[in-house]
Amino acid sequence: MFEGSNILVTGGTGSWGQELTRSLLLHKPKQIRIFSRNEYAQVQMQRSFQYDGALKFIIGDVRDYEAVQEACRDVDFVFHLAALKHVPICEWQPQEALKTNVLGTENVIRASVHHGVKKVMDVSTDKAVDPINFYGMTKALGEKLMIRANDFSDRTRFVCIRGGNVLGTNGSVVPFFKKQIADGQDVTITSKQMTRFFLTLSDAIALLLNAARVSIGGEMFVMKMNACRILDLAEVLGESMTGQPIRIKEIGIRPGEKLHEVLVSSNESPQTYLYGSEYFVILPNLPSQALDQHYNRFARVSFHQYESNQSMMLRSEIAKLLQRGGFLP
Repeated sequence: MFEGSNILVTGGTGSWGQELTRSLLLHKPKQIRIFSRNEYAQVQMQRSFQYDGALKFIIGDVRDYEAVQEACRDVDFVFHLAALKHVPICEWQPQEALKTNVLGTENVIRASVHHGVKKVMDVSTDKAVDPINFYGMTKALGEKLMIRANDFSDRTRFVCIRGGNVLGTNGSVVPFFKKQIADGQDVTITSKQMTRFFLTLSDAIALLLNAARVSIGGEMFVMKMNACRILDLAEVLGESMTGQPIRIKEIGIRPGEKLHEVLVSSNESPQTYLYGSEYFVILPNLPSQALDQHYNRFARVSFHQYESNQSMMLRSEIAKLLQRGGFLP
């Protein structure tokens, strides 16, 4: 699918972008364009990829339509990863989250349609489901824009994936906990009851690439994920690192945080299908005839909604997940 193609990755210097780029290079594309606004991050990525000739680095911001349009020229596939994603920051500066997560997504859609891109893959989040924070609201709007964009072009197909918390990405909780433990500090958690969905970065990229390969446009792919209490995650990490129980300090839920997250809502479950053993596919309320015919052969899900406090991992399973993610030996 990707061999000999031109690929654009927005937000390509982030954790997702770098892992995606490593995977895409195995498919021998003609060129991968790394589009981001951080000059230093691009220099670091160039060095870590040993100045691979298939990579082209473009300074730009998804908020700038002209920059996005130029980056999309002669592109076959777009992976839209650029976003402001830190929940409290988006609460405190909602206008900035709106510019990047909504207007930036609209710019990607317009530029992709203009240049006849074959397929656009958008990365969303569980926080877009029944959102209570501004970040989740912007990502929910981004999902709606992407799915609706399939009506604007006969050539360009738009697909979303929705994931949980990816272990070890920039700003994520595991590296933060590890530093606190290594420094001998109390490990700070917002609530001892809080639960979250987790997956490894390699799992997240597998979801993204599989969805890119099999999607027909207009659907949302969700990976089946186990969840855990943040408290259990912190204690498993701490006991594995130190060999003894760690001190936990509860600091209270931050602005915009939920106690539990939802990956598939009760409103979406009637349009959600089992896709193999690892994925769910959510169709829009009014799917196209092509979507309806393609997915009607799959079984619908039986759950009311898919929430993080329903199927939680044992501590031994958390340890295995941390090992797979490279955070425990």
